[in-house]
Amino acid sequence: MDHLQHGWFTESDTWPGAGLSLRVEKILHKEKSPYQDIMVLQTKSFGKALILDNIIQCTEYDEFTYQEMISFLPLCSHPNPERVLVVGGGDGGVAREAVKHPKVLSVDVVEIDERVVKLSEQFLPFMACGFKHDKVTLHIEDGFEFMKNNVQQFDVIITDSSDPVGPNESLFQKTYIESLKRSLKPGGIICSQVGSIWIKEDQDTMNRLSKDCSTNFKKVTLATISIPSYPTGNISFILATDNELVNFRVPAYSFTLEELNKYKLKHYTPDLHSASFSIPRFACMAIPHLNC
Repeated sequence: MDHLQHGWFTESDTWPGAGLSLRVEKILHKEKSPYQDIMVLQTKSFGKALILDNIIQCTEYDEFTYQEMISFLPLCSHPNPERVLVVGGGDGGVAREAVKHPKVLSVDVVEIDERVVKLSEQFLPFMACGFKHDKVTLHIEDGFEFMKNNVQQFDVIITDSSDPVGPNESLFQKTYIESLKRSLKPGGIICSQVGSIWIKEDQDTMNRLSKDCSTNFKKVTLATISIPSYPTGNISFILATDNELVNFRVPAYSFTLEELNKYKLKHYTPDLHSASFSIPRFACMAIPHLNC
């Protein structure tokens, strides 16, 4: 279908029977990279928006919500997250947030599509600034290959991917979970975005991935947050670890109010951290492999 009609962009293919529409003031950029279709839009209410394969990745209006939560839920759950790997994250947003954790010493970002990085630097500098931090190293390569060459190297691995289509489809397979496990240090934590609890197809993905995680990790759980520019206004994350001492609901590191202000956090708080793991009963029933 034509996702751009009469001055509106509609993301509907990932939200069966419905779709989020954004009023477009200007198409800032449009191209087909070797991996995917890329658009950058100037929207009326959400600011700049990055679109990959006609799926909204982030908007200027609410990107901080996703970036902070996918970063600090795993980082603040780990007792000492010194080395961090981000698979995907070509817009730089997760890198921008991850370096704020006081115990993080290094962040490796592995993005397969260099064009996403270059266009983010051009149009989304408020996110791509994450690549400029001296703790961050950017690698333009395949995440599988990178992890194959980096066994037991990372305390936390964050998968910041789009939906399971195109170049990201492999990031939602059992073999990927096994690669994450091999690249983690003992007791490490993984965190992957898995879509919305309100979409049946996403529930199926969560069910399959939580099952795969449960065969590789001792503790598997789900966090869910609200964010207006994503389908159903919701996004969820699967987190898993072998460290039985980890209590995902209780942060191992709690930012003080002074730190929240210092690092200019706009969404994440220790209280919200705990609340994110309170999953509606229907979701727990639909995804039985979770530790709800």
